[in-house]
Amino acid sequence: MSAAAVREPDVVIIGSGIGGATLAAGLAPSGAEILILEAGGHIEDRPENRDQRAIFQRGRFRPKETWYEAGGPGFNPGNYYNVGGNSKFYGAVLTRYRREDFEEMIHLDGISPAWPFRYEELEPWYAKAEELYQVRGCLGEDPTEPPHSNDYPHRPVPDEPAIAKVRERLRGLGLHPYSLPLGVDIDRWLAKGKTPWDAHPNSFDGKMDAETAALAKALEFPNVRLQTGSRVTRLSTAPDGKAIETVHYLEGGTEQRVTPKIVVLSAGAVQSAVLLLRSADEGNPAGLANRSDQVGRNFMNHNSSAVIAVSAWYRNDSVYQKTFGLNDFYLSDGGGGPPLGNIQLLGRVSGAILKANLRSTPEWLLDRVSARAIDFYAMSEDLPSPESRVTVDGERIVLQWVRTNWQAHLKLVAKLKAVLRQAGFPVVLARAFDKRTPSHQCGTVRIGNDPEKAPLDTYCRAFDHPNLFVVDAGFLPTSAAVNPALTVAAQALRVADHIAREEIRS
Repeated sequence: MSAAAVREPDVVIIGSGIGGATLAAGLAPSGAEILILEAGGHIEDRPENRDQRAIFQRGRFRPKETWYEAGGPGFNPGNYYNVGGNSKFYGAVLTRYRREDFEEMIHLDGISPAWPFRYEELEPWYAKAEELYQVRGCLGEDPTEPPHSNDYPHRPVPDEPAIAKVRERLRGLGLHPYSLPLGVDIDRWLAKGKTPWDAHPNSFDGKMDAETAALAKALEFPNVRLQTGSRVTRLSTAPDGKAIETVHYLEGGTEQRVTPKIVVLSAGAVQSAVLLLRSADEGNPAGLANRSDQVGRNFMNHNSSAVIAVSAWYRNDSVYQKTFGLNDFYLSDGGGGPPLGNIQLLGRVSGAILKANLRSTPEWLLDRVSARAIDFYAMSEDLPSPESRVTVDGERIVLQWVRTNWQAHLKLVAKLKAVLRQAGFPVVLARAFDKRTPSHQCGTVRIGNDPEKAPLDTYCRAFDHPNLFVVDAGFLPTSAAVNPALTVAAQALRVADHIAREEIRS
């Protein structure tokens, strides 16, 4: 490819996570020249990828980065900068938002606002995203499941015997455990090593992440190019302050620039907001796409806890346990009260993982506890608030996360503990995740119908800049209480279709 072709692509996509990679896959057949700029590199296939002591005790993959609390100390965030973004480390749970999540929903701590369009608008794109990410699942088990135009592409990942036993106990209590929709070829993963999913990076080992599913598909087309080690620093506008004219980036320490027709920002909820704010200019003194003063605001991060149930009479010899979930408390508290959230299994929490937080306890003892335990993840919606926000202070990223709906989360954890005790686990322990864990960060550059209240329209185009789109979890107007990856992927495919029809060919 000539230097001129690289310098003047039709579309530049900033970031190769779920949003950027999926949009590239959807847009590639259009023939548009697409350049994907990724700050990081590829995750190598190394023994540390399966080494829990390296990952959890020594922080092998944690970024060398510090964010700051508003008026407080710095902390090391659990975000990743590599091809595929955070999806290289995700649990591959690919769940649709419930139909009700697109409507106004009253919670214990406030109101989750309605989306600017209904579930039915995104439903066909959910089906396409499930196909792209080869989702394993089963319709008919979860009473909150929204309507599907297609069945899941593949049958669900089966329970190992120890997990099937707990599923049956919960079903016997009148609950509705359902098979988690998973983007995972479990046979391929386990053939590489007997290791659970969560926090273990994937190097084409069977997990369908942004790189292995969407980006691999996009790169089959000769008009798509990935450029790693290219960190975007600023976007600059045309003299009128409207169209994005130039993308500035660092490659190997050298300043570079590219002048595309269309810019798609997919750097993640925090970094996309940061880049827009840092790109302030004379015509956009508050930052790009920020006429509404909403860029960086409405940051959301799921309220979530690990819940570990232990019984001396239970033996958990499973390798991959993350196969079912519960939504019995999703649309209400089970007794007609406000919704509480989603429950799903975690990856196996081994003694080596527990040791990371219990340094003084012998690992052999923690292994014995783990062998008698089953591990759950409780997740509740974080409501959008303009006071919960990302700002910049020079080179510093400042995160002011104001938790909302926390009492609902505590009620969800209490419900889960009670259920697990009924299911035969006398000891149930819970630990909340804090801001160092990226529990589905979203918001900050949300979609809407009113440019005075939202930076983006319903196709993720900036109201203020006709050739700028933001396609990552930042566009989400609500966090719901399920994993957001599939919703981001579905919207990315919808936006790609819009760009191909309305922008590239116009």
